[in-house]
Amino acid sequence: MTRSVGPVRLGPASIGPFSIGPVDMGAAAIRAAAGLLGAGCVVWAAVPQVHKGLANLALILAIGGVAGGVLRLILGGVPVPEDAFLLPAPLRAWLGFLQTLRRVPWEEGAVIALVWLEVLHPSRPWHTALLGAALIAYLLATHLAESGASPGVLRPQLRVLAAGAGLLALGAGAGMLPAAGSGAGAALLRVVAAVALIVAAALVLPYVAASHE
Repeated sequence: MTRSVGPVRLGPASIGPFSIGPVDMGAAAIRAAAGLLGAGCVVWAAVPQVHKGLANLALILAIGGVAGGVLRLILGGVPVPEDAFLLPAPLRAWLGFLQTLRRVPWEEGAVIALVWLEVLHPSRPWHTALLGAALIAYLLATHLAESGASPGVLRPQLRVLAAGAGLLALGAGAGMLPAAGSGAGAALLRVVAAVALIVAAALVLPYVAASHE
């Protein structure tokens, strides 16, 4: 006999003048997934380590971006009062830190640094394709964690995501082929790429048109 269990929530907590509402374990799992995906992307893009083109700076920026994004997700439920003038100086400093933490686009900066770091490596198409897929998953998990939505909200976009994955695989496959001139293989690849772009556009256009209505 099995029994279904709904989302697990922990009770509210109170710390001084601040209170934190119930903790949704499902949302906590999504935040943890976003952090793990970000860390995985950093490791994937950094190995093997390169020593050219400010690679160390890109790695530091990527680590800082992922860490800042995770910290922002963890502290996202901490309320910030509108009027902090009468609060003690330490609390005002804490609130200033929270506001700064929420304004900085940590994830976008991390993605730019990771792409930069990947570009500095020698040509490795499938490695880059997997990094691109992982970065998309990282951004989607971050969006779900910020909005508090469930993964089910992405169901209407499955066709668009599938088209993007197909184009990513096609690009990786094309990158693995040797430089081709006017051979039959090159012509076939151009035809497949054109068909894939048409299919992707056909999948995306209905959503674009609906958003403008």
